[in-house]
Amino acid sequence: MTSNPINESAATLRAVVFDLDGVLANTEDLYEQACAAVLDRRGRTYDEPLREQMMGRPAADAIQIMIDSHRLDEPLDAVIEECREVMEVLLATSLAPMPGVVELLDRLKAAELPIAVATSALREYADFVLTRLDILHRFRFVLTSEDISRGKPDPEVYLLASERLDLSPSQIMVLEDSANGCRAAVAAGAFTVAVPNRHTAKHDFSGAQFIAETLADPRILASLP
Repeated sequence: MTSNPINESAATLRAVVFDLDGVLANTEDLYEQACAAVLDRRGRTYDEPLREQMMGRPAADAIQIMIDSHRLDEPLDAVIEECREVMEVLLATSLAPMPGVVELLDRLKAAELPIAVATSALREYADFVLTRLDILHRFRFVLTSEDISRGKPDPEVYLLASERLDLSPSQIMVLEDSANGCRAAVAAGAFTVAVPNRHTAKHDFSGAQFIAETLADPRILASLP
């Protein structure tokens, strides 16, 4: 009789850590629109190869990749500020939770499992998005790019999350939508679940325990105590 690794994990998992963009919020869609608008003003294109390079990176690193890709002779700070202004409009009009978010958070609360967020975004942005979705209060803490020195795919943010939770990484389920995010969680030793969206469906999720269709995938809860 073979063992079931998903069922076995329920005996050891003690917390859940979420990525933000593309996992809790539809902000990957909004990023795409913002980057496309900023590049369109310069007669440039935001295409799939560029999006793949930028995905899951800290904001400043991602914008620098966009600048380098199109050889823009502009300072990083200026482009970041322009992207921020475009994103502010989109966040005010089009921000929404990803499918299954509220239901999963409710189930985790009922199970009394601590939950947290580990994102490559800046603190102000992360707090704004989570507050606007009315879910910030649900998380024990939110880690951002300002809490670490090395962004995803480096495992630093997930190692810090395990330290804050006073758990080993193997006791934490991480929900990630990108290859870089999954690489970070896997390298940290976390129980990693990929939850791709239309932007990341073709990513390499090597090392993930499984690939969930959405946060409503029953295998997520089946993996928890």
